[in-house]
Amino acid sequence: MREEELEISLKVVIVGNGAVGKSSMIQRFCKGTYTRDYKKTIGVDFLEREIEVDGEDVRLMLWDTAGQEEFDAITAAYYRGAHACVLAYSSTDRDSFDAIPSWKLKEKNECGEIPTVLVQNKIDLVDQCQIDPNEAERLGRALGCKLLRTSVKEDVGVVSVFRHLASKCLIEMRRCEDDYQDDLRLYSSGPRSPSVISAFSPNECTGRNTGNGTIVLRPSGRTRHHKKKNFVKNVCRLL
Repeated sequence: MREEELEISLKVVIVGNGAVGKSSMIQRFCKGTYTRDYKKTIGVDFLEREIEVDGEDVRLMLWDTAGQEEFDAITAAYYRGAHACVLAYSSTDRDSFDAIPSWKLKEKNECGEIPTVLVQNKIDLVDQCQIDPNEAERLGRALGCKLLRTSVKEDVGVVSVFRHLASKCLIEMRRCEDDYQDDLRLYSSGPRSPSVISAFSPNECTGRNTGNGTIVLRPSGRTRHHKKKNFVKNVCRLL
């Protein structure tokens, strides 16, 4: 396959409590449609759309995971392999806002460190809003996520969410590619001994030289095999 035929495909998971507008957000972005009827997502829903970002054609594969805890065992596997994540809550649902640190922890445990954005949906319902704007900004800073506000119903800010994530992913991919090339140059200038190169997806890898002619690209930010920290408590302490 020629280089110009290669396609950039990104898996994006949209997570959060039920009824915050995750499915509607995907439908609005991919199909340009909106429905008032709420239908609980069972398991996982999937849609895709291709957009141009920073001069690159990017195919976004959007996975809508069920927010209800009774489906947690079903949806956990679908986090794996995700390149980016949307943490969504509703302006009119205080519980969905308070649950965001737990959703962030779940994403981190399953995916490691990936580009993530915090989204406050239903901003058109101003008179019913239960979250103070400054509080939302503090949560975004505590989680290290950009806060974006949307109205899926009025089609406000939805495209910006996914363009932002795609741009962040491209930056990470280019950074990892530069690091990889630096490692190859380092290897080529070293001993000509047998070597093994093990690669992960571009957004996950960091390089290290083992000192014996072997270059290993390993996932960055993985916490599964490290001692778990009380992530939710730490975030709440910062708010």
